[in-house]
Amino acid sequence: MIEVTANNPMSGRDIIGDVTEAVKKFIKDGWLDESNLTIEEKLDKTSMGKTDQFAFVYMYRLANNPNLQNRKRLRQAPVFLNDSEESGNVYLHRPPILVDLFYLVTAHAQFPSETAKLLGWLLLRLNEATHLIYRPRKFILPDGREIDSLGRDYDPNVSLDEENLVIEKVSLALVDDLTVGDAINLFSLHEAPYRPFLTYRARIAIDGPLIPAPSGTKVVMERAKQAPIEPSGTPTRANGRPVARPSSTSATSPGASRPNFRRDIDDYNDYNN
Repeated sequence: MIEVTANNPMSGRDIIGDVTEAVKKFIKDGWLDESNLTIEEKLDKTSMGKTDQFAFVYMYRLANNPNLQNRKRLRQAPVFLNDSEESGNVYLHRPPILVDLFYLVTAHAQFPSETAKLLGWLLLRLNEATHLIYRPRKFILPDGREIDSLGRDYDPNVSLDEENLVIEKVSLALVDDLTVGDAINLFSLHEAPYRPFLTYRARIAIDGPLIPAPSGTKVVMERAKQAPIEPSGTPTRANGRPVARPSSTSATSPGASRPNFRRDIDDYNDYNN
């Protein structure tokens, strides 16, 4: 029995704030015009001069990513300390929480035409954000030490080409998430004037705590197991899906017209037999 303590530090505790700051920084770094561009989060910003230009970045919604879901059972964390289970440096964790962050991006300038130009620039600039965050994934040991997946002290600037180095990737995509009515309600809620807007989605993985495991612990994925043969005689996997039987007609028999191709399922059966 492995005891899960709530006092262990959460490795992904800062990722939501990091993504928001990364969006703001990416916009700011791309602005090369001589005039100043201010990045603001408050939609109700009122202290704006006639010549001021603002880009608003407001995270308005978080949602579970329905496309990638994992079971909540413990599994071995992708942390390689001394690359040996016998060393006792084995940690378990639950699969990361996969979350979509939704951002409203809008702009302000002196004239509506200038605001439209600024929105066009924002659209082109954010279209270049293929990897908003691209760095080694950070893991925090129970003693509070921050490391990467290779067990080294965490450094976001190391080479990303090393084997077994787990990379944290956050992408940003333009989405059509808010209707005009939804946006009007959102601006009204913040007592802000309505402005044309863009909506973006960032996909992240939030890691929980690492849990020390007994030396030599092995984690067996349920889907890799083969369930007992049912009375019907059809073998099934642990998830209930039947295992296909090899074809009774051999491709190497006389008169066969097709080559002897192997399928993944043949390898699976060979492995389990």
